[in-house]
Amino acid sequence: MATAAIEDVSRPSLFLALTELPRAMAELGSMPWASPILMQAPKGDGHPVLLLPGFMATEFSMKPLQTYLDKLGYNAFHWELGRNLGPKAIGHNGEHLIARLEQIYAETGRKVSLVGWSLGGTLSRQLSRRRPDMVRQVISLGSPIVGSPKSTNAWRAYQMLTGHNIEDPDVQAQLAESHEVPPVPSTAIFSRQDGVVAWQNSREPKARQTDNIEVKGSHCGLGVNPTVLWAIADRLALPEGEWKPFERGGLKSLIYPSSGH
Repeated sequence: MATAAIEDVSRPSLFLALTELPRAMAELGSMPWASPILMQAPKGDGHPVLLLPGFMATEFSMKPLQTYLDKLGYNAFHWELGRNLGPKAIGHNGEHLIARLEQIYAETGRKVSLVGWSLGGTLSRQLSRRRPDMVRQVISLGSPIVGSPKSTNAWRAYQMLTGHNIEDPDVQAQLAESHEVPPVPSTAIFSRQDGVVAWQNSREPKARQTDNIEVKGSHCGLGVNPTVLWAIADRLALPEGEWKPFERGGLKSLIYPSSGH
């Protein structure tokens, strides 16, 4: 199993952090004109998709993505665990999140794709380790999945609001586990202009069933960025058991510059 090296990278610059809100608003404003193009994405097969919000966010932040996926023909579910405050939301051992996955699996009878934004993507990868038999694939959006949590502009707020000290042995063990490749196909979508999480730490380790898709945009706008939504639709449309890397040749290379490797 491949393992990612822990990179000693700096947090995103103050400029990127301070411009997050206006850039995210611009991405949201691009949704109406991009909608006709987005609806040309591959149609869904009806399988369930569980959406996990980012740190301090609620399922409201995932509503545009849920609406889009439902229109494409997926069965998109919110996590129904309130505001994402890490263990305060999912349980100390993730038991509430595991129960939600089991509920959706029992209700639909099909494996569930996980799409997580920021911290939600980190939790998605961990959830896939707990119940790989129920997870079809994982897609993370700007998630701190490898490296040091101090390479983000939110780590102090995370400690204060979750009560999770990143120096605790239990947390360090979880971080070490996160550096391992998930047991299911996994795609990380990241932006070098991310003002919250160091983009270098938002990439999946290189392995047989992992891929990284670079986009251009802010961290806070990832859930409403049309290029991100298209990439998510492309990944979800892959038939179960027939996963393959994202095709970025031709004109796509102008929109999706690289895999980040």
